[in-house]
Amino acid sequence: MATKKSRPKKSSRQKTRGSKPRLGARRQPETLRLRSLTPSFTTTDLQRSIAFYRDVLGFVIGDEWRENGTLAGCEIHAGSVTFMLGQDDFKKGRDREKGLGTRVWCHTAQDLDKLAAEVKARGGNLDQEPQDMPWGDRVFMITDPDGFKLTFVQAR
Repeated sequence: MATKKSRPKKSSRQKTRGSKPRLGARRQPETLRLRSLTPSFTTTDLQRSIAFYRDVLGFVIGDEWRENGTLAGCEIHAGSVTFMLGQDDFKKGRDREKGLGTRVWCHTAQDLDKLAAEVKARGGNLDQEPQDMPWGDRVFMITDPDGFKLTFVQAR
């Protein structure tokens, strides 16, 4: 019965000397790699938030979930992006502030000025009108009914 001869292992230094690293090689140790992000917002009035995202911003309602027959939350979609909205159970108090210190940046290939005009025509109040930023993007900002801040971005 033949046995396999073992070759001496090359050090990592020997492996890369004189050769290019293979394409697609990941740095080691490998870092976290995410495929998508789905923010979830706790709402004071779920129906009001659904109306804002659907009727003002243009999201589409996806799956809904219920507790004891009552709507407790839903997914909302815009292009390939999903947000989740959930009704606050008020265990932390009815007057707690939401959205503090958070801003969600929403990138689009759509004409930002046209999008902002449509949002305003549907009753949206912009925090900031469309403007060019020093780094080249064009943005407008809006706050949802619970204080969650959104920035819509068109790369230039």
